[in-house]
Amino acid sequence: MDLGRAFLDNFSFIATLYIANYGLALICAVREIMNSRTSQGTIAWLLSLALLPFPTTFIYLIFGWKLFDDYAETQTHSGRGWRPARSQELRIVDQGTGSDWPTLTNVAELPFLFGNAANLLIDGEETFASIFDGIARAKDYILVQFYIIRDDSLGQRFADALVARAQAGVKVYVLYDDAGSYRLPERYKQRLRAAGIDIFSFNHRHPFLRFYGPARINYRNHRKVVVVDGKEAWIGGHNVGNEYLGLDPKFGRWRDTHVHVRGPAALACALVFMEDWHWATGAELPLHFPRDIPTPGNEPILVMPTGPADTLEDCSIAFSEVISRARKRLWIVSPYFVPGIEIQTALFAAAMRGVEVRILLPEKADHMLVWLASYSHADQMGAHGIKVYRYGGGFLHQKVILCDDEIAGVGTVNFDYRSFNINFEVTLWFTGPDMIRNIAAMLETDFEESLLTTEQNLRQRNFFFRLACQGARLLSPIL
Repeated sequence: MDLGRAFLDNFSFIATLYIANYGLALICAVREIMNSRTSQGTIAWLLSLALLPFPTTFIYLIFGWKLFDDYAETQTHSGRGWRPARSQELRIVDQGTGSDWPTLTNVAELPFLFGNAANLLIDGEETFASIFDGIARAKDYILVQFYIIRDDSLGQRFADALVARAQAGVKVYVLYDDAGSYRLPERYKQRLRAAGIDIFSFNHRHPFLRFYGPARINYRNHRKVVVVDGKEAWIGGHNVGNEYLGLDPKFGRWRDTHVHVRGPAALACALVFMEDWHWATGAELPLHFPRDIPTPGNEPILVMPTGPADTLEDCSIAFSEVISRARKRLWIVSPYFVPGIEIQTALFAAAMRGVEVRILLPEKADHMLVWLASYSHADQMGAHGIKVYRYGGGFLHQKVILCDDEIAGVGTVNFDYRSFNINFEVTLWFTGPDMIRNIAAMLETDFEESLLTTEQNLRQRNFFFRLACQGARLLSPIL
């Protein structure tokens, strides 16, 4: 009786909320229709919004509402449009390689650049030793961008290095992702600011995205980029945290890969950072690029940024293209393997034409749902002639692809829907024989430390494990 009276007393308020929720659902539905990329996803959202507007409207605001329509304008304003012409003037464009891989250059909107030196950095100690050395060499500016920055011993060492250079008169700019670094305490940021370092979150200028904080798990900036003076850069899988040094007792050794590049490609890495900085802060970086760019090596490198602001599914297009070009071997390493149908189709087609397709995945799990879904996809691959290996030498986190002796990619892209469609990522593509040879040797060692999934392994999976994997697979688009 009391509940009934309370309902009648508050009927107007409840009705207003109900109507407002349907109004919001209608707005979300119209936006989803206008920005649709796949009919399946759009239909699922529309049905959910119509049949269950609460809480679907709020779920859509977190997962589905895309707010990067102005990022293309930022890219133009930051100078990506004139970068190829500028590169042409400086005669650092590798025309031959670009002609061989036109899809990748069109996706990147940047050319292959020659004259680079590149070094593979295996695991955290080697990676951060190289980065710290580079920071100590900085004379003009340092650009830093990570998905995760932790306030632990590595994070403090990283801050010490940046503060030291800032106090020496070097300009330092730091970007971090709101979701990945949501535990980064204010005191850490204040310490950097007190030293004259500019530090901002990727969503700093966008209150709607900041409002959700870590709940806004879509549209993360997953890039890891460090640039020193426009002359050298570091890109790869490592974030700033003790676990990336293998100091987390749960995971033990953290198997990861970074690349240190010197030469013209470092300027392209700086451009990627400048675009993100402008979108995040609204400000242009006052960086000066040298007219005479040193060419310390002979590696052609393409810097390929991708993300949800792309007009097409550019990351999927690029990786599908590389997979489709494989004729002898295709080796893929990823901590998370939840591919979309286009990547699955490309992998099966490669296996059917006789390519040796190997996929290397971690045996340990850090995100259980992703790990279970990964098992489902990987087991399907294994059942159709693709060799799936599980790495047992620690937690595997590197993101590497090798196609024949023609091209290799190292960067931040995982083989999942999130990296291919809804995260900001960056990949370095290499076609030089030295890097191809070094990457192949590195992966050979990784495969030796791994176990091949056999038909017997597949038959021994118990029913409840397979059920859990298939259930997790249903969530693939949001994992």
